[in-house]
Amino acid sequence: MPQSLAQLYVHLIFSTKDRKPFLDDRIRPRVHAYLATVLRDLGSPHAVVGGVADHVHLLFDMGRRHAPADVVEKVKRESSKFVKTLGVRYAKFYWQRGYGMFSVSPTHREDAERYVRNQGEHHRVKTFQEEYLEFLKRYGIPYDERYLWD
Repeated sequence: MPQSLAQLYVHLIFSTKDRKPFLDDRIRPRVHAYLATVLRDLGSPHAVVGGVADHVHLLFDMGRRHAPADVVEKVKRESSKFVKTLGVRYAKFYWQRGYGMFSVSPTHREDAERYVRNQGEHHRVKTFQEEYLEFLKRYGIPYDERYLWD
């Protein structure tokens, strides 16, 4: 086969360190746009970003050139550097060490996009921790809660 083709959609979730609400209304749109740009630069033409003050959700086409862990590392590193340029109040900004990465069927992509875009609505009634635990349970991912949060 002369071509290498892939269609792998991923829903990536990670929080600010200690879930500090660094991503305030003033910078959140810029940070989300920057995250999408980093993903596109990594070969993911389809990227949707959403979130609230303490975490982000990214839905994107994984592409075929990069390993998942490499994508996460680059996205977090580059966006962390960017946030720190947005003002003195963000000088101590960091993402949490871990992340959750979940597969999304192309047939469910639109539903996942709506979910990512409507994070403000979801988090009127649910914390990041509650939401994240629901994802782990839904996907059947074993975990030890002692090591989930930093």
